[in-house]
Amino acid sequence: MAVKIRLSRLGRRHRPFYRMAAIDSRSQRNGRVIEELGFYDPLAKDEEAGLKVNTERAEYWLSVGAQPSDTCRTLLRKSGVTVKPRRIGSSEKK
Repeated sequence: MAVKIRLSRLGRRHRPFYRMAAIDSRSQRNGRVIEELGFYDPLAKDEEAGLKVNTERAEYWLSVGAQPSDTCRTLLRKSGVTVKPRRIGSSEKK
């Protein structure tokens, strides 16, 4: 089973709110979640209050091979979690 770390959208129209979660890659965006890792509120006035991540659990999921989405990768970096750079393909090895 391939696990991804990605955002699931909550909130109402024109007022987005996201939860960061570890999800099976085959499930829907707002489908069944394995574990909630935090939240992201892009409209929060204070950037620090708008992002909260359980760094210990996020590092665990990354250590067992979970792949974060591009947005989650930047949010994890902002929260202080070390994330490996994304590998684009095998042509990068040359």
